[in-house]
Amino acid sequence: MKATYLEYSETNCFSSTLIRYIEKDPQLSSFISYQPTFNGFKELLETYKPIADRLTLVKVLKEQYSKPSAASSFDQTSLQAVNENINTLAQENTYTVTTGHQLNIFTGPLYFVFKIVTAIKLASDLKIKFPDKNFVPIYWMATEDHDFDEINHTYISGKKVVWNYPAKGATGRLKLDNILNCIREFTGVLGGSDKALELTKLIEAAYTKTESLADATRLLVNALFQKYGLVIVDADHIDLKKQFTSVIKDDIIHQHSFKNISDTDSKLKAIDVETQVNPREINFFYLLDDFRERIVLDDGNYHVLNSEISFSEAELTTEIENHPERFSPNVVMRPLYQEIILPNIAYIGGGAEIVYWLQLKQNFDFYKINFPILVPRNSALIVDETLDKKLNRLELTFFDLFKNTEELQKEWILAHSQHTLNLKEEWKELESIFSKLQTRAKNIDPTLGPSTEAVKTRLEKALRSLEKKLIKAEKKNHAEAISLILSIRKKLFPNGGLQERTESFALFYVKSGDCFINDLFKHFEPLAFKFSILQEGCDNTI
Repeated sequence: MKATYLEYSETNCFSSTLIRYIEKDPQLSSFISYQPTFNGFKELLETYKPIADRLTLVKVLKEQYSKPSAASSFDQTSLQAVNENINTLAQENTYTVTTGHQLNIFTGPLYFVFKIVTAIKLASDLKIKFPDKNFVPIYWMATEDHDFDEINHTYISGKKVVWNYPAKGATGRLKLDNILNCIREFTGVLGGSDKALELTKLIEAAYTKTESLADATRLLVNALFQKYGLVIVDADHIDLKKQFTSVIKDDIIHQHSFKNISDTDSKLKAIDVETQVNPREINFFYLLDDFRERIVLDDGNYHVLNSEISFSEAELTTEIENHPERFSPNVVMRPLYQEIILPNIAYIGGGAEIVYWLQLKQNFDFYKINFPILVPRNSALIVDETLDKKLNRLELTFFDLFKNTEELQKEWILAHSQHTLNLKEEWKELESIFSKLQTRAKNIDPTLGPSTEAVKTRLEKALRSLEKKLIKAEKKNHAEAISLILSIRKKLFPNGGLQERTESFALFYVKSGDCFINDLFKHFEPLAFKFSILQEGCDNTI
């Protein structure tokens, strides 16, 4: 791949808050721990005191990677880097770099891969910068999330593939009995090349030889990233939840998170930051197989919505102590849980995630939990050789594509028309005439000034309308070029949004195999905060 870079602010695709964060707006400093720089990591490492139970973490990870349904499909030789990283987590000088995401089928949108590559690359960069320490990239599977509608579909080459299933409860526990048709529909788009057949075989193994969606996701993601030592965590485990027990009890009963985050939200709104998530009085769900429902306090008792389950305060405390695995954190408590069980120093997230983490710092401080450095994931646009040639023929650059469609068409027409479509010079002449008319009118009757100005305004409006008609007419004369511009933009910005937010990684991977991820690793610079434009083509230097 060949890479060129663009400032995030130049893309017009990211929130103002994310831009402010990248540009180190001092107004946001009280909502973070340290800046996302090597110096910021140096400062954090000097003060960081891990509270994670490392031995339990290692034990759980080894258990999860040794599941019969998954282990038989892993390449045990390639797993060496993963196993080494798992063992390294037991050492006090080892830290994690974490990203998390839902269990989208077949990995979902392209940015899922971007998040993981960013975590891997940052861990690698930190090892170079701080060679006396170890840094392990982590993918945190959102196995307890129950929003099936957000993960039951993906897009490939513009086609939407949907897994129709009457799902209930945590998505990580979902069985895969009826996903075969969905697999066939997705892999049918890949084609018949060797790499396509290889990816098809991998997807089929992941989703037909495992017991649950969590196991399938682990197998697929591991196959793609195991040589980089990526460690995959499923936190839906009793031994991990036990470490969270005291916070679960304290927060449900005393509602600290609701108070802390609500206070932070008011401070963020005062500096024009639009918050992403809303805390509840109780930020936990009650979790059973095929069941995940909110806990609410009503008339002195704790009720589980849409069920007959209810607890007094004493009964709730006993239930948490005996069955912490039945209590599932929501979006505002999950980060706290993550930082308790991992020796984590960085969280890689998308724009919206970074903003909602800004809401959490005060709550972390209250519970005396380390707050990680927030690192926006790398973002990119991938352009194939065919589109590159079309752009050259049109005399357009990649940067032009980030303009809105109407602006892009107008600028191209003005630049390539043999006629003068811009009426600025004509308007200057008319303004000169009106200046003389205004002077003459005022000399005759001072009250005629507004009337003259009104005529000028109407004429200017008419002139602008005529200019639009000239451009519209010229578009018809260049219909082929305009059609090509629109098709390129539709290809690279499906549904009007960034490619990475819709399209799957699969077809890019089929073209280049491991080179695809290798090249992302090479060109992504996690702490540079640049938008990458990547021209396809394998670089074998990695």
